[in-house]
Amino acid sequence: MQPRPWPQVPELTAQVARSVAAQGPYPLAMRVRDELGELFADAEFAETFGARGRPGWSPGRLALVTVLQFAENLTDRAAAHRVRYDMDFKYALGLDLDDPGFDASVLSEFRARLVEHGLEEKALDLLLTALRDRGLVKAGGKQRTDSTRVLAAVRDLNRLELAGETLRASLETLACAAPDWLAKAVPVREWAERYGPRTNSWHPPASKAKRQEMALVYGQDGFTLLEAVHAPHTPVWLRELPALRVLRSVWLQNYHRTVTEAGPEVARRESGDLPPGRLRLASPYDTDARYGLKQGSWWTGYKVHISETCEETDHQAAAVDYRAVHGPDGPPPRIITNIATTDATVTDAEMTEPIHHMLAARDLLPAEHYLDSGYPSAELIVGVKKRFGVALITPVLLNSSPQARAGAGFDRTAFTIDWDKRQATCPRGNTSTWWSPASQRGTKAIVVKFDKEICRPCLVRDQCTRSKTGGRTLSLKPRDRQEALDHARAQQTDEQWRAKYAARAGVEGTIHQAVVVTGMRRARYRGLPKTHIEHVFAAVALNLIRLDAWWSGHPLDRTRVSHLARLDLSLAV
Repeated sequence: MQPRPWPQVPELTAQVARSVAAQGPYPLAMRVRDELGELFADAEFAETFGARGRPGWSPGRLALVTVLQFAENLTDRAAAHRVRYDMDFKYALGLDLDDPGFDASVLSEFRARLVEHGLEEKALDLLLTALRDRGLVKAGGKQRTDSTRVLAAVRDLNRLELAGETLRASLETLACAAPDWLAKAVPVREWAERYGPRTNSWHPPASKAKRQEMALVYGQDGFTLLEAVHAPHTPVWLRELPALRVLRSVWLQNYHRTVTEAGPEVARRESGDLPPGRLRLASPYDTDARYGLKQGSWWTGYKVHISETCEETDHQAAAVDYRAVHGPDGPPPRIITNIATTDATVTDAEMTEPIHHMLAARDLLPAEHYLDSGYPSAELIVGVKKRFGVALITPVLLNSSPQARAGAGFDRTAFTIDWDKRQATCPRGNTSTWWSPASQRGTKAIVVKFDKEICRPCLVRDQCTRSKTGGRTLSLKPRDRQEALDHARAQQTDEQWRAKYAARAGVEGTIHQAVVVTGMRRARYRGLPKTHIEHVFAAVALNLIRLDAWWSGHPLDRTRVSHLARLDLSLAV
């Protein structure tokens, strides 16, 4: 592949496409070509292609096809069909009317090349660069972030099904890679009956005892196969097959063997003996997918974090010159500035700092970042402000002391802390006698204690501590973190702060748009890298859809209101 500039739209293609477009709404693909031109230059993707071999299709134009594919939620075959037959795609790509396009498999190869060379983010980077040059996105201002679950492109499997399907997948791989060896190593006829059908093609036994018996049979057969694969005379390359590696991992996580007088005895691991969820494999076909739990909802797969702009006045001033040329008078669209994909076990708080690193790499750090309570902690509020200069606008978890939960008595805020003197004063005016640094669950803390001889005769003791004999004890964070936490807790009770924080709620609409338009809730591909590249192209597609609505002056669809709700509103008026 030799990088070349995109060709100009052929005159006949432009004439026919514009004639057809005049009959209805101007197509997104054509508007993107008109407004942004050569958005994805071939040279940006040149490292993914070799300099020798048969000529390759333009990677820049393949990137645009992939974006348009996600904008319309098309399959690879449907996207290739659009390139071959539809005027708007030919116009956007600068193709002649008789250009045959490409085979659908080219899109899959293109995505694989991007993943292989670490260019998953390239399309979003190029779009954001183009928008920054036009004044539509910049550092500073306000942004908001939220996450949602993503279902992996595999079936949900319980532990019994996981064992059976993993062993079946290994046998299928060996039957293709080394059929002669497999025929001698295992009882093929018996195992073909047991492991030939997929686990979702039959119902497991209803009896718990029979299911336990079946699980042990799976375990014994799995160890038999692993022993055969690791036998001295077995070709070494067999044990390195990916399916066999998965089999070893699944068996290590779910079974164990003990040596008895009668020989090795196979047993299933109890729930308390299972590895942590972050390490447990959920499917033999997608080793990156994990079991996730959020707000009482279980799923197998991933999480995606979406960040977007959410302020108007600064953007309006920055984009005034661009609007003077292109016409739209409304506020500029919300632009998605970052996409982060993780497995389902990674918490939101673990992604707070990585998201800011990604935004810093794009030079798009906001001045204020609106997040829900899953992302912040006292350490992160202080750390993000210090490292990135970003203020986290977010509610924090309230004081969990018994007095704070009950709303009665003296919680920590009733005590005056003198950090310089390393002393606390209680509401009755007594001072602490113990101030000691400590570590609580791996984090730095300060333990403050009051003398029991002072607390024991206190008239308001019942409102201060539940201890029968000891004095009151306080647990504080280091000074900067505790002061930041106290400030955040005090702020979030203010009505003005709540009105300001309402800006975060709009990100829910972005998640809804991503799910409905691009199908982001369900992964198309297997593996974390390919799932992430899917999310990146979906984000680029959403940005172009929003820009198209802004360029054309047609607002995006609003939330539907039922007839009954309209009647209720009219009666209320």
